[in-house]
Amino acid sequence: MKKEPVNTQETLEERKAQELLEENDADSRMRIYTGITEKLIVVLLCVWTAFQLYFTTLGAISAINLRAFHCIFLLLFIFLLFPTYKKEKRRRGFPPIWDFAFIAVSVGSFMYLILNYTRIAQTGGRVTDMELAIAAAALVCVFEAARRASGNLAILALVFLAYNWFGAYLPGYLGHNGFTLKRILVTQFWGTQGVLGTGIGVSATYIFLFVLFGAFLKYSGFSKFINDFSLTLVGQTSGGPAKVAVVASALLGMINGSAIANVATTGTITIPLMKRTGYKKEFAGAVEAVASTGGQFCPPIMGAVGFVMAEFLNLSYAKVMVAAIVPALLYYVGLLLAVHFEAKRLGLSGLSKENIPDAMVVLKEQGHLVLPLISLIGMMFAGFTPLYAAVLSIFVTIAASWLRKETRMTPSIILQAVIEGSRSAISVGVCCVIIGVIIGTVTLTSMGLNMGYLILSLIDNGNIYMTGLLVMVMSCILGMGVPGVAAYVIVQAVAVPVLIKAGTIPIIAHMFCLIYACLSNITPPVAMSAYVASGIAGSDQTKTGIWAVRLGLIGFLIPFFFLDNPILLIGVDPNATAAATLWTLASALLGTASLVMGLEGWIFSQASILERLLLIGAAPFLLLPGLSTDFVGIGLFAAVFIFQFIRCRRNQTSAAE
Repeated sequence: MKKEPVNTQETLEERKAQELLEENDADSRMRIYTGITEKLIVVLLCVWTAFQLYFTTLGAISAINLRAFHCIFLLLFIFLLFPTYKKEKRRRGFPPIWDFAFIAVSVGSFMYLILNYTRIAQTGGRVTDMELAIAAAALVCVFEAARRASGNLAILALVFLAYNWFGAYLPGYLGHNGFTLKRILVTQFWGTQGVLGTGIGVSATYIFLFVLFGAFLKYSGFSKFINDFSLTLVGQTSGGPAKVAVVASALLGMINGSAIANVATTGTITIPLMKRTGYKKEFAGAVEAVASTGGQFCPPIMGAVGFVMAEFLNLSYAKVMVAAIVPALLYYVGLLLAVHFEAKRLGLSGLSKENIPDAMVVLKEQGHLVLPLISLIGMMFAGFTPLYAAVLSIFVTIAASWLRKETRMTPSIILQAVIEGSRSAISVGVCCVIIGVIIGTVTLTSMGLNMGYLILSLIDNGNIYMTGLLVMVMSCILGMGVPGVAAYVIVQAVAVPVLIKAGTIPIIAHMFCLIYACLSNITPPVAMSAYVASGIAGSDQTKTGIWAVRLGLIGFLIPFFFLDNPILLIGVDPNATAAATLWTLASALLGTASLVMGLEGWIFSQASILERLLLIGAAPFLLLPGLSTDFVGIGLFAAVFIFQFIRCRRNQTSAAE
C-alpha cells in the first residue's frame, strides 16, 4: 500500500519531464504516424542508415555529393516528422500538403546541385538566373527546417545572413564593403563554405555514426550497466544517490551528446532519489543538470564533439581526447566533492546495503557490454579512423550483447536502435546545415578576424585573460539553447580566431571555446539543462540555475588556467615532463578540492567565514601551474586543514568526556 504514492509521484515526474522535453527539445515532439506512412518512414530511416554506413566506410563518393545526399535525407525527415508549429496535432495519417511542397523543393534543388555541381565548379562558380533561384529556394527550405528543429538557431542564422548586406553600413571593424545577392547565394549554396560546408560535413560523418552508436549502446543494456555499476561504486557513501547521478549522467551524457535529453531521461530517476535522500530540490536539479552538461567534453567519446574538433584541427582524435582528460576530471571531481560535502553538512547517509547490487554480479552479468567502448578506443589508438572504428564498434555492440541471453539484441531491438539513432541525428544534422549559413557569412565577410581585431583593440596590450573573458561571454551567448556539437561549431567559427590572434595555441583555443559552449546549458538566463531539471524537481528555475553555476564553477574557471599554460592539457606542451604534468595535476586537484570546500563551508566540520575565504583564496594559487604559486596555495590550504583537524579532534575528546 505504501509503494503506490511513490510510483504515482514518479509517474507524474516522468510526465512532467516529457512535457518539458517536448517544450524545449524538438526531437520529443515529432509527429506520430499510423498505417502506411509509419512503415514508409521506417523503411526510409533504414535506407538512410545503410547509405551512411556504406558511404562513410567502404563506398566511394565525393565529399560534396555525400553532404548533398545527407541534406536531402535531413530535410525529407524534418518535413515528414517535425510539426509546423508546437501545438500541431502530432498523431496523423499523412503530413500536411505544404510539407509535400517543401519536400519536393528540397529534394529537387539538392538533386540539381548533385547533377550540376562539377560543371559549375569547373566554370569558376558561374551560375544562371535559374540556378540562383534554385539556391534561394533551397535556403528557404533550410531555414524552415531549422526553425522547426531549433528556432533560436534559425533566428541567429538569419541575423548572420542579414549581416552580408547590412554590414556595409556598420562602422569600424564590424563593417565590410557589402555583397551582391548573387555572391551571397553562390557562397551559401553553390560553394563549399555555406550549407554544404564544414557543419554538414561533420554531421554526415562523425555525428551520424556516433549518435547511431549511442543508440545501439542504449538498446544493448549499457545504460542499465552504467547505473548499476555507479551504485556499486558510490551508492553507500554519504550522499550516495547524488554521486550515482553524477557518475551515471557523466557516462551517458558522454555517449548521447545532448545535455537536455540526458537530464530529461536520467533525471526522472536520479532527481526524485536525491530529494528523498534529503537534498534540497534546487540542489538535486542542479546536480543532474551539471553532470549531464559535462558529458559533452568528457573523454573518451565527448558526445562526438571531440571528433569534430579533431577534424577542424587536423589532429588525431587520440590527441584531442587525451587533452580533454584533465578539464573533465577536475569538473567531475569538483561536482562529486560538492555533493559529498553537502551531504556531510546536511548529515545525509548513503543507500542501504540491500539496495546496492553486488559488484561482482554486475560485472559478471553486464560487464561484457563495455566491449564496444574498448573496441572503439583500442581501434583508434591502433591507427584506424574514428569513422571505421565507430562502424565496427556498432557490430561489436551487437556481438557483445549475444554473449548473454538477458542482453541479446534481437532483430526487432536492432531495428529499434536504427530507428532511434537515425531519428536522433535529424535535428542535430539540420542545426549543422543552418550553421553553414553562419560559417559562410563569417568566411565571406571575414567576421571572425574582424571580431578579433575589435576585441584586441579594446584590450590594452592584448591581455590574453581579458580576451579570454570576452570570448567566454561570447561563447556562452552563442551556445545558448543549441545542441552541444552545433554550439561548438558556431563558437569555433567566431571565437577561435580571436584567441589565436591573441597568441593562443589552436588546440587550447578550441578546447576553451568548447567548454564554454557546453556550459551555456547551465548559464543563466537561458540555462536549458537547469530549466528542464528544475521542472522535474519542482524547484525554482532561477535558484536551480544559480546552484548549477555554483556546482559547475570549476568548469568556468579551469579554461583560464590552461589558456596561457598548456601543461594542464596533457600532450599539448612538448616541453612538459611526466613529473611536471603529474605535479600540476595533483596541484589542480587540490585546488579544486579547496574551492569546493570553501564554497560548501565544510572539511571535517562546519567552516568559519575566515576558513572559507582562505580555502577559496588558496584555490587559484593551486590551479595556476607553477611551483611558487603551488606552495602558497598548499600553505593556505594546510593551515585551514590542520586547524580544522585539531578542532574536530578536540571536540570529539570533549564529547567523549
